[in-house]
Amino acid sequence: MSLRFTKMHGIGNDFVVLDRRDAISPLSAELARKLADRHVGIGCDQVMTIERSEKATSRFRYGIYNADGSVAGQCGNGLRCVVRWLADRGLVHGQGIRLIGPSGPAVADLLDDGRVRVDMGIPRFDAVDVPLATTMTLPRYALELDGQRIEFGAVSMGNPHALIEVTAIDAAPVALLGQRIEIHAFFPDRVNVGFAQVVDRSHVRLRVFERGVGETLACGSTPAPRSSCCVPGIASMPMCACSYRVVNYRFPGPALVIR
Repeated sequence: MSLRFTKMHGIGNDFVVLDRRDAISPLSAELARKLADRHVGIGCDQVMTIERSEKATSRFRYGIYNADGSVAGQCGNGLRCVVRWLADRGLVHGQGIRLIGPSGPAVADLLDDGRVRVDMGIPRFDAVDVPLATTMTLPRYALELDGQRIEFGAVSMGNPHALIEVTAIDAAPVALLGQRIEIHAFFPDRVNVGFAQVVDRSHVRLRVFERGVGETLACGSTPAPRSSCCVPGIASMPMCACSYRVVNYRFPGPALVIR
């Protein structure tokens, strides 16, 4: 089978981008897993598909498949790559670019310096929206793991995020705790687990264990505006002491600016 693809990344969060505007059937989970395999496939955190939209408000829609073949609701870095792919082919331009994603409409801007800015939407903190296995919405939640109390904030940016504040990001048990919290029964749809060290009111260091993927070099939906969790989400978390207007997030990969 011959398959054309484009390999892209957003601050180290890497993707296989597929043009499926003329595809008849959806991408299968099996093919997504094979493409994402870093040993015998192409290798990526997620597979992004570009498709035709049936909505009058947008010409294009995009799909997101995690490395394990599961479907994701949103991906900020992947969305920026999709917009860049479309722009490089003259299919979109300027600002106010509207696309349809798995979680609904998304808006992006092509900036004069070549960067792509995306509006991640309004963070949702309601426990039912995240979703969590509780109907009680709190600024902080807690789990007991092996006698250790783990406190975290929770938010949805189109996909669920749990954020744990740490004092030393380099020593954070990302793999150990991430994989256990991801599949914990408290998160019915599993969860992306973010570990954040607040350096000052405008700088945060962040590592993320993404559901269906593992730790990634970056995550574009974990940080969000001051009232959310994972990149867009973090700044918005009630537990976060970040600046309201502009926050710089430093991942293991390059930095991301959230406004």
